[in-house]
Amino acid sequence: MDALKQGADALFILLGGIMVLAMHAGFAFLELGTVRKKNQVNALVKILVDFSVSTVVYFLVGYGVAYGTSFLVGADQLTVMNGYELVKFFFLLTFAAAIPAIISGGIAERARFWPQLIATAVIVGFVYPFFEGIAWNGHFGFQTWLESLTGATFHDFAGSVVVHAVGGWIALPAVILLGARANRYRKDGGMSAHPPSNIPFLALGAWILIVGWFGFNVMSAQRLENISGLVAVNSLMAMVGGTLAALIAGKNDPGFVHNGPLAGLVAVCAGSDLMHPMGALVVGAGAGLLFVVMFTATQNRWKIDDVLGVWPLHGLCGTWGGLAAGIFGQKALGGLGGVSFVAQLMGTALGVAWALLGGLLVYGVLKATMGIRLDQEEEFDGADLSIHRISSTPDREVSW
Repeated sequence: MDALKQGADALFILLGGIMVLAMHAGFAFLELGTVRKKNQVNALVKILVDFSVSTVVYFLVGYGVAYGTSFLVGADQLTVMNGYELVKFFFLLTFAAAIPAIISGGIAERARFWPQLIATAVIVGFVYPFFEGIAWNGHFGFQTWLESLTGATFHDFAGSVVVHAVGGWIALPAVILLGARANRYRKDGGMSAHPPSNIPFLALGAWILIVGWFGFNVMSAQRLENISGLVAVNSLMAMVGGTLAALIAGKNDPGFVHNGPLAGLVAVCAGSDLMHPMGALVVGAGAGLLFVVMFTATQNRWKIDDVLGVWPLHGLCGTWGGLAAGIFGQKALGGLGGVSFVAQLMGTALGVAWALLGGLLVYGVLKATMGIRLDQEEEFDGADLSIHRISSTPDREVSW
């Protein structure tokens, strides 16, 4: 029976890993559909290569930083793990690799390729797993201290803060240090529109992410015996809440409509195992509204050229999700209880501060040493031709 249970748990978390792996196709197509046509190939290549670098670095370094487990032993010792620890690594790797995928959307269309891969290695090897270990593995006694202070630990069931807020807040200094795309903002205060190149691909990316998110959230139980239908329904309610709020606030703009469900799903991750479904609906709607308002402010008022709006979508909605778990997880609002708003506030603040510091240091050092931006001519030609020497669709067919 023990062997059967271990096998079932390994299969359960493996299926979760596969679903979250599929979400990286969603990241790719979401970025492909949003950027201009001359940067579509670059979007696809970045996501795949970033995932590959993340895998190697997380296997060799990052997983050990977070959980103290090393895979640098003989295969005979690895088999003793019954496959579960290895498959758990695969599942959590897909979370870790989401960090550079998030950042990629913010720095699109003008970032150099190789410096970004170095940033990916440092972020996935140390910056992300350092906080992951604090939040999910009790490192440095932070959770114990919070529990003694507030009566509860920092609760983040599926990564509103650990994954999404950290990724979004790392991206913010990267976007600012890169600067806006050429001709995006004029000296006279006007702006040049850079509309999405392909709404159907943008929508496809959003749908792939939505479907995969049910693996992201539900399979965060990590054991078959811990699976919760509440997580699935709360994810659904937050997704539709985000969609409807973005539809109304965004005045039926398809870009907002397809990012709204993602905002809701980002926000519900932390408390999806605690909230009542109506609470999840409110949390998702709040996130959809937050995304529309803050994306507009970022682009138009503050002139921060975050191409896919990853700071509002992941950084701010993830922050909201961490705090919302401490509000809508309370029994008074229909939740299961066992959470403290103060603990959520402190844990979220730590994650945001660490991500900001990490992003500033990583991209600041790279900018000062190697440079992180394409030169003016390369950016004008587009990343596809400048970096990959090919466009997404040839201008003409060559016949022999």
